[in-house]
Amino acid sequence: MSRIGKLPVDVPGNVSLTLNNNLLEIKGPKGTLTKQFNLKVNVEQKDSQIVVTRKNDSKESRSLHGLTRALVANMVEGVSNGFTRKLEIVGVGYKAEMKGKNLLLTIGYSHPIVVAVPNDITINTPTPNEIEISGIDKEIVGKIAAKIRSFREPEPYKGKGIKYAGEQIRRKAGKTAGK
Repeated sequence: MSRIGKLPVDVPGNVSLTLNNNLLEIKGPKGTLTKQFNLKVNVEQKDSQIVVTRKNDSKESRSLHGLTRALVANMVEGVSNGFTRKLEIVGVGYKAEMKGKNLLLTIGYSHPIVVAVPNDITINTPTPNEIEISGIDKEIVGKIAAKIRSFREPEPYKGKGIKYAGEQIRRKAGKTAGK
């Protein structure tokens, strides 16, 4: 039995949910999320909890059990609290700023990079070297953060680039003079 899958998901009082044939719609103070789950697992509401069970012990059902429970927990967390991912920009002259609904990155290329921000995502730049990405869907927040990071990944020699807040960059020694 999946260790994560057998744990029930607690639903806070300010969150309402509708369950119809494995189509789960969750409404909360931050917004609404809807997801269709595989029919090899059952998603049920019992009191103020959501319980995920599997229909049989096939390999696919076992693998979907914990995944489904984790997705449901992320949906509940997203509509009640939301998710935030922070990025740091390291490098001389590197900066980020919001221009209307677009994020403008100046990260050492001959041209600035413009990133279009989806409607359900909020991006803040509290300082020119920090980016905060927030939203209710954990998957979309992570994808946008990974996309922004991919424009200039941190390099191991000087550590310049865009990195996640708290990420440790493994540093390498530079060249040594040979005789």
